[in-house]
Amino acid sequence: MIGGMPVISIADPSLVVLVGAAGAGKSTFAARHFARDEILSSDAFRAIVGRGEDDQAATKAAFAALHRAATRRLSAGRLAVVDATNVERHARTTLVRRARAARVPAIAIVLDLPPGVVAGRNARRAGRTVDPAVVRRHLAMVRRLAGGGLLEGERFDAVYWIREPAELDAVTVVRAVSRRA
Repeated sequence: MIGGMPVISIADPSLVVLVGAAGAGKSTFAARHFARDEILSSDAFRAIVGRGEDDQAATKAAFAALHRAATRRLSAGRLAVVDATNVERHARTTLVRRARAARVPAIAIVLDLPPGVVAGRNARRAGRTVDPAVVRRHLAMVRRLAGGGLLEGERFDAVYWIREPAELDAVTVVRAVSRRA
C-alpha cells in the first residue's frame, strides 16, 4: 500500500496474466495501467483472425496468435499483459510455461469482484454483452480459485487479488526493472 492505496508491483519484463469473468473490468484495467502495445487481448486477436471480437469460432486461432505474440514479446525482454478471462487452469499454465521459457516472472492479477457488480458491468457493455450464464460460470470458476488457493500451485511469482470496485479504481501499478533469471 502507498498512502492507503493498494499497490501491484510488476517486474519489467514479465508476463502479466489478467484473470476474471467477462465484464469484470480486465480490459479497462489493462488500458489504465499498461501501454497499448503491451496488452495482448483475446478479443482483439479474435477480431484479427475472425469476424470480430465476439467471434467465438475464431477462439482457437486467436489464442494461437496471442501465444505467439506473447512468446515474441517475452523473448525480446518486453512486458506482455494477457487480457483474457484465463479462468481455466490450462489457459494459465500455458502462459506460465511461456514466461518460464523466456526466464521472466509470471504475475497473476485476479479481478474477483462481487457477482452483482460484474453482471451490471456486463449488461452495460455496448454491443459486447456476454451471455449471463457464461458470466455466472466464469464467476464460479474465479470463486473456486479464491477458495482453494489454486493459483499458488501454478508457479506464478506473484498473485494479486482485487475484490472490490473501490480497490480496482484505487490500485496503483508500480514497475521494477527485472533481470532475467
